[in-house]
Amino acid sequence: MEVINLSKVQSIIDSFSKQDVYLHLETTNGAYASHNDTSFFSASAYIRNANIQYEHGKIVGDGPYRVGLKLEIGWVYAEGLTHFELDDQHRLLLAGHGNDGKLAVALQISQTPFE
Repeated sequence: MEVINLSKVQSIIDSFSKQDVYLHLETTNGAYASHNDTSFFSASAYIRNANIQYEHGKIVGDGPYRVGLKLEIGWVYAEGLTHFELDDQHRLLLAGHGNDGKLAVALQISQTPFE
């Protein structure tokens, strides 16, 4: 993965708009850390292979970045993104890594389901 380049990522987001795509979105602040420290409050969210179509999408910010995807009936939103990759299967993989290097958020878009 490489550090987010706004114009590159925006172009890729635009290339997926107005077509059926599969979405993977997850967040975590260390969901598995609470077993080591019971006072640690953990929270996370996870969705995989949601079949969506977005009207338009936008990446904004000065880093970490935010991505919003405008659906017919609402929005999909991810914040804290730092890195991206367009992989060999033409999937947009966006990730947000904390100061410790651990994954905090992932937003991925694909024309085919994620395995």
